[in-house]
Amino acid sequence: MLVAVLLPFIIAIFIPMLSKWKEKVHTGFFVTIVPVLIFIYFARFLGTGFEPVVHEYSWIPSLDMNMVFHLDGLSLLFVLLISGIGALVAFYSVFYLHKSEQLGHFYVYFLIFMGSMLGVVLSDNVFALYSFWEFTSLSSFLLIGFWNYKKESRYGALKSMLITVFGGLSLLGALVFMSVLTNTSSIRGMIDQQQLILNHEYFPLILILLLLGAFTKSAQFPFHIWLPDAMEAPTPVSAYLHSATMVKAGIYLVARYSPMLSANEWFFIIVSIAGIVTLCWGSYMAVRQTDLKGILAFSTISQLGMIMAMLGFGTKAAIFGAVFHILNHATFKGSLFMVAGIVDHEAGTRDIRKLGGLMTFMPMTATLALFASFSMAGVPLPFLNGFYSKEMFFESSLHLEAASTGIAGILQTSVPYLAVLGSIFTFVYSMYFFFGTFRGPSHLNELPKKPHEAPIGMLISPMVLVAGVVIIGLFPSLINEPFIAHAAEAVKGAALEEKHIYFWHGFIPPFIMSLTVLVFGSILALSRKVWSPVYNIVPGVLSMNKVYDGAVDRVERYSTTITKGYMNGSLGRYVRLILAAIIVISFAFMAITGGFTVDASNVAEITAPEILVAVTMVIAAIGTALTNNRIAAILILGVVGYGLSMLFVLYRAPDLALTQLIIETVTVALFLLVFYHLPKLRKKDEPASTKVLNLVISVGFGALMTMVAISSHSSKFFDSISEYFTDNSYKLGGGDNIVNVILVDFRGLDTLFEIVVLGIAAMAIYGLIRLRKNKEEE
Repeated sequence: MLVAVLLPFIIAIFIPMLSKWKEKVHTGFFVTIVPVLIFIYFARFLGTGFEPVVHEYSWIPSLDMNMVFHLDGLSLLFVLLISGIGALVAFYSVFYLHKSEQLGHFYVYFLIFMGSMLGVVLSDNVFALYSFWEFTSLSSFLLIGFWNYKKESRYGALKSMLITVFGGLSLLGALVFMSVLTNTSSIRGMIDQQQLILNHEYFPLILILLLLGAFTKSAQFPFHIWLPDAMEAPTPVSAYLHSATMVKAGIYLVARYSPMLSANEWFFIIVSIAGIVTLCWGSYMAVRQTDLKGILAFSTISQLGMIMAMLGFGTKAAIFGAVFHILNHATFKGSLFMVAGIVDHEAGTRDIRKLGGLMTFMPMTATLALFASFSMAGVPLPFLNGFYSKEMFFESSLHLEAASTGIAGILQTSVPYLAVLGSIFTFVYSMYFFFGTFRGPSHLNELPKKPHEAPIGMLISPMVLVAGVVIIGLFPSLINEPFIAHAAEAVKGAALEEKHIYFWHGFIPPFIMSLTVLVFGSILALSRKVWSPVYNIVPGVLSMNKVYDGAVDRVERYSTTITKGYMNGSLGRYVRLILAAIIVISFAFMAITGGFTVDASNVAEITAPEILVAVTMVIAAIGTALTNNRIAAILILGVVGYGLSMLFVLYRAPDLALTQLIIETVTVALFLLVFYHLPKLRKKDEPASTKVLNLVISVGFGALMTMVAISSHSSKFFDSISEYFTDNSYKLGGGDNIVNVILVDFRGLDTLFEIVVLGIAAMAIYGLIRLRKNKEEE
């Protein structure tokens, strides 16, 4: 299982090499193999006898933290969607992206995202989950901004990054809280300690932080605003990230923690309200859009809201319907995004006002759009899978297990009506998408190019997804017990009674609700142009985008003003600010922790030779600051270092003295080499206030270093490590010289990197010298 998760990351390393041959073979062909192999590996777990699988790998042994991958019904559902849809999208991209594009970049980002999503849904360790979670935000940022030469792409990528990373940090807070409270980093371990978390005083904060992470990722109102702008990404990105994977990461998070959180009434209230509001608002706003991908973006928002609402309901029927709709939504929405990409690719535009009558020119694409859009609308036909899960949504909205009073009671009463309202507009935007694009009069003179049917390679992926729509609709039992039932049981945290999926249940309330949607949706769809001016009133000029833009603009403006207040190009000011901050923070910390301790016991006696050497060092340090000759300054500064070596000798530490002597010699030599080629030192005419400030900071910093040295000896907050080195230097390092053993063995890696840094610095200095010399010769 570890190989399956890491495979996309490993292959991503070699993609830049493969892209060199893209003129002969499109890179997408190689990439398609990766999700196909992953899908085949996990598909073998399908079946009625499925049992959860746990694989554990050592990760951070010092913290007793392991990388644990847990495959249950829920994670299996998502893994198959991630790999299955990923394979179809990768194959689709072969025909969508031209070889002149930066294919190496695209497929590296694509594979990183795929691997990150696999890690999110399989990780049982919360910190591994969070790491993969943020990788999805980073890789989606790169994918959305793939066409970085477009301002809209950069804007959409930045917006998605800011909102989802904000949610990710909130999620991290919730995970840390739960990990500390339960003393485990395992999701299963946390769920086992459900009552401890539910009864803790910090539970409301944990719930809010966790849901913020989920709502921002799954585009729930009011955090939905990033999703429409993310449509500036290439269509394969939209079909993958925004229909089947990334936007469902928040859904997965809520589903994963549902067994623990659903027992609390506020989980039902918050998640249900967020979901039902998102459903209604997303479906309402979708009809307003004129861009095909814009319509699909808001339709995705509404569909995610419906799934989130069912998870909030928490009943067995609702959870089964939510899990079922996760699968259904991936099939019809993935195909619709691909259809939108085909229309854009072959007609040259996604503006629905310029489209129409394309069924004549693109009959196969239109047929695919017909099945997918009618399934999304929930039209009651037995070969459309969307109808089944829409019926389950209506059924679950009528049987909520909530209190009859308070907010929960009001919600219980209003949810069925809001469910019908949101579904009516879902029907409207589905019809708007299909009939506005493929039926009605054509506008060939307004199209950038004459439309024609897409090549068969571009049609294969949406064909497979639409075939899934029809097959699931006709034979729902094929995916019920072997697949959906296991996922629903993982979300509920308990076994469910056998749930049969039938098309006809008689004239029961859910079917009547579907007929209501069909009737009123048809009326609104036919009269759309008549009532569309209502958008001038609601939302009118109000927009969450304006709130976002205003907030970002103010933060940028205020931060620029503050930054310009101290970033004036003066290196002296920067050094003063840094040193002043160190002085204040360090002295404050020492005062709080009792660091101002002076203990003169157990110290060596100070005699005249030591005093003489110390006075010489002080005079040399002062002379270094006062001299105007750069060579003299370096040599005088060297006296301080050599004086320290002398002190080591006087205090009978020859090994330290030798080390200090070597370091000081090398340092002086390097300084001489560098300063020889630098301009001469000149005194600056600075105001008296600046000189006083410099004096205060320099004295203060010197006092700080002195107190730190004294406090390190006097304050014993921790046991000294010196005894460990004394006892183990010969035993473990094989040397009598403790300092050398520390440098070479105990801190060997540090020493190695110090040598590397010194070598890099030497090469940089050499390069600067050569550059200056060449300029002088010219």
